[in-house]
Amino acid sequence: MFNIVLYEPEIPPNTGNIARLCLATNSTLHLVKPIGFSLDDKHLKRAGLDYWEHVDIKTYDSFDMLYSKNSSSRFYYLTTKTNRPYTDVKFTAGDYLVFGPESRGLPEKYVRSDQAITIPMFSDKVRSINLATAVSIVLYEGIRQIT
Repeated sequence: MFNIVLYEPEIPPNTGNIARLCLATNSTLHLVKPIGFSLDDKHLKRAGLDYWEHVDIKTYDSFDMLYSKNSSSRFYYLTTKTNRPYTDVKFTAGDYLVFGPESRGLPEKYVRSDQAITIPMFSDKVRSINLATAVSIVLYEGIRQIT
């Protein structure tokens, strides 16, 4: 349905939860290295439960590799550093939703692009919301739009 990209993910339970979400929505999970944990990590597998082996997961040594294999696709970059809300996008099946590492987000070249979008937050007391929560919000908005 959609393509979820985790750029240099750092926290195993987040990735496990997102993997389970991808399976539930028939979406593909793309992991861009370096990954901050082993894909055999017990916390990762616990979060993905017994579904892990059924998830469509692809790994890449760099974002350039991912992009070169999918350059004709649409990519959206999730960030707190733009004012364009994700609800302004008309998603289509197959879009790539790119999320950065939990501790620092995506590199500047992505967050300054015309394809950068955000989930609005209404408190200045948090920097961002949990990665798995963010993926859920945007993915299900995309699904809502196309179904």
